[in-house]
Amino acid sequence: MKQVHFITELFGKYDGRSLQSYLDVGGFTALKKLFAIGTEAVLAEIDASGLQGRGGAAYPTGRKLRQALAEKAARKFVVCNADEGEPGTFKDRELLKRNIYQVIEGMVITGISTQSQEGIIYVREEYTNMHDEIRAAIAECYKHNYLGKGILGTSYNFDLKLFSGAGSYVCGEGFAMCESMEGKSGRPRSKPPYVKQEGFLNLPTLVINTETLSTIVSIIKHGADSFRRYGTEKSPGTKLISISGKVNRPGVYEIPFGLTIREIINDLAGGMRNGKKGHFVQIGGASGGILPERLWDTPYTYEDLYKAGLSVGSGAIVVADEDNSLLAYLKVVQDFFRHESCGKCTPCREGNRQLRFIFERIMDGTATATDFARMEIVLDVMGRASLCGSGKTEVVPFRTAQRYFPELFIPKESLADKKAVV
Repeated sequence: MKQVHFITELFGKYDGRSLQSYLDVGGFTALKKLFAIGTEAVLAEIDASGLQGRGGAAYPTGRKLRQALAEKAARKFVVCNADEGEPGTFKDRELLKRNIYQVIEGMVITGISTQSQEGIIYVREEYTNMHDEIRAAIAECYKHNYLGKGILGTSYNFDLKLFSGAGSYVCGEGFAMCESMEGKSGRPRSKPPYVKQEGFLNLPTLVINTETLSTIVSIIKHGADSFRRYGTEKSPGTKLISISGKVNRPGVYEIPFGLTIREIINDLAGGMRNGKKGHFVQIGGASGGILPERLWDTPYTYEDLYKAGLSVGSGAIVVADEDNSLLAYLKVVQDFFRHESCGKCTPCREGNRQLRFIFERIMDGTATATDFARMEIVLDVMGRASLCGSGKTEVVPFRTAQRYFPELFIPKESLADKKAVV
C-alpha cells in the first residue's frame, strides 16, 4: 500500500467550484455529525486519532484545540495557515484547488469546537490565481447557510473571510501572520503571551494548517479508527507529501506513515530521472534536514526521522542526484533564508549575513579553520537565540549536512596536513 486516499478521497470526484457537487459526494457530513454528537465527542475523536499538526510543528491537534477552547473571550479567531512559503512545499495548494469546501468545513468544525465565531483563510500572495475561487466558495457557503448566523438552523455562528499575504516567508509564523493581517510588517512577537492567548487584534487566535483542517473533517466523517488503520503506532494516519527535484514523477501524494524514503522515491515518484544515482534528499522544506542516499531506507515517520536528526516538517521532499553539489544546494538555501529574514532579531539577521560570507569562501575553496569555527558559533547562536522558529530551524540543513557529509566541512589546509601525514 503505497499511495492512499483518506484526506484526498474526493479529489477528482466533484467539481471543486460547486457546493452542490460537494454535498452530492457527502460534503458537510462531518459538520452535521458534530451537531448530532456534540463538540466534546468531536474533540475526543480527534484526541483518539493521534493527529499531529501538519504544518511542521507536529503538535497534537486535540491538545491544541482544547487549549484554544480554554481561552475565554468575547471574540476568538481561527486562522487557516495557507501561507505555504516553504520551498519545495505545495501540498496545501492541492487542497485549496481541488477540495476547498473540505477546508471550509474544517474551519467551521474547528470554530464551533473551540467556541470561536470568526475565521480567516490566510493564503500566500503567490496563490493569487486561486483567491477568486476561494472567495466564491465562501460566498456559496454563506448563501446556503453553512456559514454565518444560525448555521443550518442551529445556534452556532461562524463567519469566514480570505486574507491575502504579501509574499513573506516568515508570515507562516503565527505572530508574524497576525501582524500581517493587522496591516503591519510581518514580524514575530516575543512570547509569552502566545498566539492562542493574544494573537490577531490581541485576541485569542488558533492558527492551524490547511492539511490539518482537511484531516479533521475526514477523521470526524470516518472515525479515528479508520485514520489509525494507516501508519504506525507513534505516527498514525496518512500524510500529504510534495516531492520534487530529480525524480520522474514529481507531485503531491498521500501516503501512510511508515514507507521508506526509497519507496517514496522509486515507487511513487517513478525513480531517479535519467537513471542517475541518488545523492541526497532534503526533507521538510528549506529548513529541513539533509539525508544521504545510503540512508534512504529510513522509514518516513516522526520517530524514525527524529532519530536521524530530521523531521516531517511541511511534508516536502526535494531529491538531488549525483550531479548536484550539496554545498551549492546549501548556498541556495542560505541565500533564501538571508533574503526572507524579517530582520527583527539579531541572531537571524546577522547570523544569515555572516553565513553568506563564510559560504562564499567555502564555495571558492578559500575557507580557513577560523571560518569553519566561526560557522559553528553562528549556527549555535541562531539555533538557540533566534526570536522565532524560522531562525531556530534554519540551522537544521547545515547541521545535518555536517553530520552526514563531514568531509565537506574540513578546511583545505587540514586536508593537506592529513595527506602529508599519510
